[in-house]
Amino acid sequence: MFVGEIMKNKGVGVIAVNRDQSMVEVLRLFRENNIGFVVVSQSDGEYLGTLSERDCCNAVAEYGAAAAMMRAADIMNRNVATCSTGDLLPVAMGIMTRRRTRHVLVMDGDNVVGVVSIGDVVKHRLDEAERTEQDLQDYICGNRYH
Repeated sequence: MFVGEIMKNKGVGVIAVNRDQSMVEVLRLFRENNIGFVVVSQSDGEYLGTLSERDCCNAVAEYGAAAAMMRAADIMNRNVATCSTGDLLPVAMGIMTRRRTRHVLVMDGDNVVGVVSIGDVVKHRLDEAERTEQDLQDYICGNRYH
C-alpha cells in the first residue's frame, strides 16, 4: 500500500501551531484533539518544524518548569522526518524505525498533505491481517470458491 492511500482513508491535513505559541498552549491543543504531534508554521503557512509530546518532555527535562512558557519555535524539531504520498508503507515504517519517531510528515512535492503515525501503520497492518485471516477461513471452508 502507498502512503497516499492511507492519507485518502484517514483524510489529509495537519494541525499546525504558530511558532510563538507556548508549550502549554500546544499541550492543551494535544489534549483537546487527542493528538501528540503538530506542525509548527509561520503565519504564511510555511512549516518550520514539528513538535511532539516527546519534544515537550525533552524540553521539561532540559529546562525544568520554565519550558512550559517556551515558544514552540524554541523546542520544535527542525530535522523533520518526511515521506512522499508515492512511497510504499514499508518506506514510512523504515523512516520511523531509523529516526526513532512515531510521526512522519507526508509530502506531495513541496506541500505537506498530512501525517502518517505509528498508529496509522498498526491500524493498516491489523486490517490487513484480519482480511488475510478471513480469506484463509473462506478458502478452507470453501466460501466464495465455487
